[in-house]
Amino acid sequence: MENKELKAIDGNEKKKIEKLNQSTILPGSVRIKVETLVEQPVEEVEKPSEIIPQEEALPEIVTNEEMDEEEVEEVELDIEGKTKEELAAMLEEIVQDTDVMKIKDKVTAIRVHFMKLNKEDMDKELEAFLESGGDKDSYQHVMDDAEKRFNTAFGIFKANRAKQNELMDAQKLENLAQKQAILEELKQLIASEETLKKTYDDFRALQEKWKGIGQVPATENANLWNSYHFLVEKFFDKVNINRELRDLDMKKNLDAKITLCERAEELLDEKSMSKAFKSLQKLHEEWKEIGPVPQDKKDEIWERFKAATDKINAIRREHYAKIQEEQNANLETKTALCEKAEELLAEEYNSISVWQKKSTELSDLFKIWKTVGPAAKKQNEEIWNRFKGSMDTFFAKKKEFFSTLKDKQTENLERKINLCIEAEGLQESTEWKKATEQFKKMQEEWKTIGPVPKRHADKVWKRFRAACDVFFGRKAEHFGGLKEEEAANLTAKQELIETIKNFELKPSRAENMEAIKALQKQWIEIGHVPMKMKDTINAEYRKAVDALFDKMRSNQNEISTNEYREMVEGMKDDPESGDRMRREKTNLSNRIQKLRDEIAVLENNIGFFSNSKNSELMKAEYEKKINKAKNDLKVLEAKLKIVND
Repeated sequence: MENKELKAIDGNEKKKIEKLNQSTILPGSVRIKVETLVEQPVEEVEKPSEIIPQEEALPEIVTNEEMDEEEVEEVELDIEGKTKEELAAMLEEIVQDTDVMKIKDKVTAIRVHFMKLNKEDMDKELEAFLESGGDKDSYQHVMDDAEKRFNTAFGIFKANRAKQNELMDAQKLENLAQKQAILEELKQLIASEETLKKTYDDFRALQEKWKGIGQVPATENANLWNSYHFLVEKFFDKVNINRELRDLDMKKNLDAKITLCERAEELLDEKSMSKAFKSLQKLHEEWKEIGPVPQDKKDEIWERFKAATDKINAIRREHYAKIQEEQNANLETKTALCEKAEELLAEEYNSISVWQKKSTELSDLFKIWKTVGPAAKKQNEEIWNRFKGSMDTFFAKKKEFFSTLKDKQTENLERKINLCIEAEGLQESTEWKKATEQFKKMQEEWKTIGPVPKRHADKVWKRFRAACDVFFGRKAEHFGGLKEEEAANLTAKQELIETIKNFELKPSRAENMEAIKALQKQWIEIGHVPMKMKDTINAEYRKAVDALFDKMRSNQNEISTNEYREMVEGMKDDPESGDRMRREKTNLSNRIQKLRDEIAVLENNIGFFSNSKNSELMKAEYEKKINKAKNDLKVLEAKLKIVND
């Protein structure tokens, strides 16, 4: 009987393989899409993974090596509000436990919080570096003690994880060998001629042994499970277990699956979506290990389990849809911040105050940015690069501006220092007029020079101002005391002018000239008069002196003419003086003509002078020359008349 059944099984092997996944009596008859068991990170929420409850497929379990941020927040570990130093100390203590699987969630949670705090510190450090005029490319972060301690402790964890992964890989290969051995034993059991009781007991023992063996390499899992599933089917077809024993086994399976349904339904109240999803994964793993249930309960129990699964998947979809909605809103906010940053970048700034104002505005945008949550992973990186690019360009332009400004301010400082040195060299000068003009010129130049480095501005200005104050203080003091002296000088000069006007000429020209020189020296020695009287008193003085010279010249001409007449009379009495008289006459005629020509030229030129202060002075000088030439002409004409007589 058993041999005929076995042949029938062998003959229908193809059909049974095709119907394998549709069986309702095989243990572990739940299929879960392999790729859907992988927990997706928060950023990739567009298509959240689900556990799809379809009995036609068998699952391949894929575990996450890392936890996403949502999971990290749910680890029962008191890390909120901890400093970097405290987190490093916690990690150092935790990594002493070499059981990586036991501590990995805690390590990941600590690492996420530590990296968040450390990034905030680095961002602040970089921001301060850039605002102070630093170059982004030259910025280098130096790890603090907390970072060094944390990295050392995390290195221990990674080393332990690498060792454990090696052991797990080796164990998976060992598990594969053990399950392959069980498959061989199942084949032998199917071909065995032992009694029903013994073969069934051996079969149950192999089933329990199979369940007790851990994971195998993922590449072997599907084929291994299909082989096991197929051999279990063949075993049941062979032994045709009696209905009573079969019903008892199915009843036990039904109770187990009811328990799984209850546990799945309890997960609907679980607040942590990540925890609920992981737990549901484990329930599906257990479901597929449980054998068949009574046919009349099969659909009912499966629909109950599927309903709980569908609800959890629906909650999960809603959860990630909400996250996606928040991420879209965050993207819109960050895009608006990028646009504002780009508006700041598009403008040109040419003053320190404007640069400082715009830097503050950009820093305010960055502060707002840090309060906005993330966008989807790919978009978040792109939008950050856009915003960061604007900040980098802005601060690069600011650095260039201040670099150029610094060079210009240094040049301005040198120019102002030179003016300080020049002013200090003149501050003791007594050449009041000349020095005053120089000081005014320096002050005007100072105004045209741009700003200097802030730390030197007040100092160099006080130095220049001090030199100016010294000079103008001395000048004010000097001229303040001269008012009375100038008034006395004015009186003295007025008296001297009267003396010149009343001067009585002496017969001797030399004696007269000595007297006039003495009067001129006395005038010079008297000193300054009030400025408003200076031109008037000087004009009166020149007029008096000119009149005195005219008087002296007229007197001298008269004396000279009389002496010349006596000389000519003597020449006439000399019979041999004929040639001499002719030469004298010719000489006088030539000199007279020359003077007449000179007077004509001077009188012609004087008509070209305009009515200005400088032209009046030149005109007066020409008139003086003309008068002198006319006086000389009168003397020569008088002498020529004497010769002709």
